[in-house]
Amino acid sequence: MKSSREKLIAFLEEHLSDFLTYWRKHMYIADNDKYIDRVEHNGLSVFQLVKKTLSRHLCLNDIQALAEKIAKERAEANINIGEFVYNTNLGRSLIIRYALKSGLSIEELQPLIDNINGLFDQFLFYAVTKYTELKNAEIQEKNSFISQSHKDRLTLLGQMSSSFVHEFRNPLTAIMGFVQLLKFEHPNLKYLDIIDHELQQLKFRISQFLHISRKEMEEREKEPIFLEQLFQETVSFLYPSFVDGDVDVSTTIDPKARVFAYKDQLKQVFMNILLNSIEAVKEKEKPRHIHIQALSRHEEVLIEISNNGPMIPPETVQAIFEPFFTTKKLGTGIGLYVCKKIIEDHGGQITCTSDERITSFFISLPHEKRNSLPV
Repeated sequence: MKSSREKLIAFLEEHLSDFLTYWRKHMYIADNDKYIDRVEHNGLSVFQLVKKTLSRHLCLNDIQALAEKIAKERAEANINIGEFVYNTNLGRSLIIRYALKSGLSIEELQPLIDNINGLFDQFLFYAVTKYTELKNAEIQEKNSFISQSHKDRLTLLGQMSSSFVHEFRNPLTAIMGFVQLLKFEHPNLKYLDIIDHELQQLKFRISQFLHISRKEMEEREKEPIFLEQLFQETVSFLYPSFVDGDVDVSTTIDPKARVFAYKDQLKQVFMNILLNSIEAVKEKEKPRHIHIQALSRHEEVLIEISNNGPMIPPETVQAIFEPFFTTKKLGTGIGLYVCKKIIEDHGGQITCTSDERITSFFISLPHEKRNSLPV
C-alpha cells in the first residue's frame, strides 16, 4: 500500500502540466529576459526538488546548487530580485494548493507541507544570498572602474599641468616683476593695482593645478598660524573681488585660534571657498553677505565660511568635493577637490551644508600643540 508521501508525489505528477501552465501564465517575467527559455526548465528542476524532499532523498547541496545556478541567471539577466522571489513563492503556493486537493487528510498533509515550506525557505535563502553576492561584486567592479578612471584623468591632468606650468610660469613671473617696477617708478599710474591683482589671481589658479599634478609638493616648513591674521590677509587680497560683487564680508575669529600648517596651502583653501562664495551671492539680489567664523575648541579649530547665496541642491552638495565636478560653464572642477585634499593632508575635515537661507563650508583642523611653538 502506498504511503501518504508516495500518494502526494503521484498526485502532483499527475497535475504537473496544469500546475506549470498556471504558473507560467501568472508569473512576472520580462520580454527581454535573456534566459526566458530556461524559466520552465528551472520550474521543473524545482519540482524535482519537491519530489526528492517528499521522498526523503534530498540533501542541502542539491538545493544550494540549483538555487545558485538560477540566481546567477537572474543576476546576469539583470532581473529584479523581487520578481524572482514572487515567482518562486507563486510556485510554492500552487504546489500546496494542489496538495490540499490530493485527498489526503490534514493530519497526513501537515508534515508534508512543512517539508515543502522548509525546502522553499532554504531555496530562497541560498538564491537571494547568491544574487546579492553577485550584485555586490558587480557594484564593486563598477566602483573600481570609476575610481581608476578618476586616477587616469588625474594622471593625465598632472602631465598636462606640469607642461602648462613650465611654459606659462616664467613669462608670468616676468610680467609680475615688471608690474612691480612700474608701480615703483610710476606710483600714480592708473590700473596697475588692478593688473597686479588679476595676475595674483592667475598665479593662484596655476597653483591649484600644481597641487594635483604631483604627489609631493616642495613646500616650506609648517609653521604656527593665527587664523585671525591669515583671514585678514586673505580678505585684504580679495578686497577688489568683494567690491566688484558688492558683497559685505564680516568675521568672528577667536584670537587664540591657531594651527600648525603650511600657510600658503591654507590660504589657497580659504581663497578658493571665498571666491566661490562671491560668485554664488552675485546670483541673487542684495544684500549679499559672507561671514567667516573661527573658534578654538579643545583639540581642534572649527572654521565656518557661510554665504546667503542660492541653495545648493542636495545631490550637488554630495558631489562638490569630487574631482572634475563643476556646475560652472567654464569651471575645471578641481578647486574644491584641492581644498579637500589640503585639509585632509593637514589631518582635518571639510564638509558643506546648504538650505534656502544659507550655505556653509565647515572646516575642522587639529589645534596647534603648545609644544610646537618656539619657546
